[in-house]
Amino acid sequence: MSKHVAWMLNMQVQSGRLEDLKALMTEMATATETNEPGTLDYEWSLSEDGTTCDLFERYEDSAAALTHMETFSAQYAERFFAVLAPQRFTLYGAPNEAVREGLAPMGAVFMAPAAGFSR
Repeated sequence: MSKHVAWMLNMQVQSGRLEDLKALMTEMATATETNEPGTLDYEWSLSEDGTTCDLFERYEDSAAALTHMETFSAQYAERFFAVLAPQRFTLYGAPNEAVREGLAPMGAVFMAPAAGFSR
């Protein structure tokens, strides 16, 4: 079984904040790619009308996910929640208790692996 940890976060873009979101996405993606080698995937997607946003993240293991969570809390959470309203948060893979507990306040629902593989 893979040690990967992944999540998909579906969010509503706050009215009038799309340009702020675009700047924040770019900043966060650049910082994550540069400073977090345990991040395997970090992909933002916007609906055509710019009203909804999905964020897919995948980490090599729980330690890498926790590193990202700590950076997010310290540097980005306030601005993130000013421009986005989370609607659905789904957690996948093999998160340890610290990851699961850390994401619980955001309403993360854990989906246990049932079949398949990860490369």
